Amino acid sequence: MTTTSAETVIAPAPAKAATTSATVRRRQGLQHGGWFVAPFLVLFALFVVWPLLRGLWLSFTDANISGDDAHFVGLDNYREALRDDLMWDSLGHSAWFTLLVVPCITVLAFLLAMLAHHIERGTWLWRLCFFMPFLLPSTVAGNLWQWLFNPGTGMVNHVFGIETPWLSDKSYAMLAVVVCTLWWTVGFSFLLYLAALQGIPAHLYEAAKLDGANAWHRMLHITLPMLRNITGLVIALQILASLQVFDQAVVMMDFGPGPEDSTRTFVQFTLEEGFTAYRVGYASAISIIFFVLIAAVALARMWLLRNREEGGR
Repeated sequence: MTTTSAETVIAPAPAKAATTSATVRRRQGLQHGGWFVAPFLVLFALFVVWPLLRGLWLSFTDANISGDDAHFVGLDNYREALRDDLMWDSLGHSAWFTLLVVPCITVLAFLLAMLAHHIERGTWLWRLCFFMPFLLPSTVAGNLWQWLFNPGTGMVNHVFGIETPWLSDKSYAMLAVVVCTLWWTVGFSFLLYLAALQGIPAHLYEAAKLDGANAWHRMLHITLPMLRNITGLVIALQILASLQVFDQAVVMMDFGPGPEDSTRTFVQFTLEEGFTAYRVGYASAISIIFFVLIAAVALARMWLLRNREEGGR
């Protein structure tokens, strides 16, 4: 009885020692890991957190670019922004651009990836040609397509035998920007799809062939379901990027808002208010509104993805 009692009292000691040792190792790991992430945290705070907080403060003031003393104006900038028809027009242009670009670039990137994945000869050349435009700077892409759409010397009108005023008519100006964007940025989404296609197990297609499934059925029941997550990622990234369109639209329209302001995007309107009208406080308020919209889109995508994953379980 005495021996059993002694063993019962002493038995928990090794478990407690192991727990203490694990806690010490965990704390040491956190201390060492903190030094690795410290440079990133410093840069993140310096170039993201601080500008965001500074812009939030400026949005409540009447600050201007001249550096004069700013006065607190409360929510006046936000009230003015919500009543500003020009702001809503520019937001509508960005939204219309997004609606045009996102479906087209998703389908086009998928088709190009399927082509590059199944072609047998010159595979590296096709992949290079599809991805190379994405490596160009935005100014180069904008200037190139500005020349191609030139009504007098451009190749587009010459090749198709038309006389369309692409860059001087509001009915075609945004379409020209969309075409330029598709050619310039499809390479990134193409690369994502190509990597996902290469990750699909080959035995799934072999089993489907044995069951008599043709190429269309294999794509419909194997390829598309296996690419569902990457498609969601492509759509989310393209929505966020398209809403922030600025470079190619400004370059193609000679740094203007386009014919009858038809290509003035939200980002361009914000920069005009801040650096042309010198209203830094008002431009900051517009930027905060745009930040909230972008964050809402990102959170909505995360919410939909989470619900789909939970529904699939």
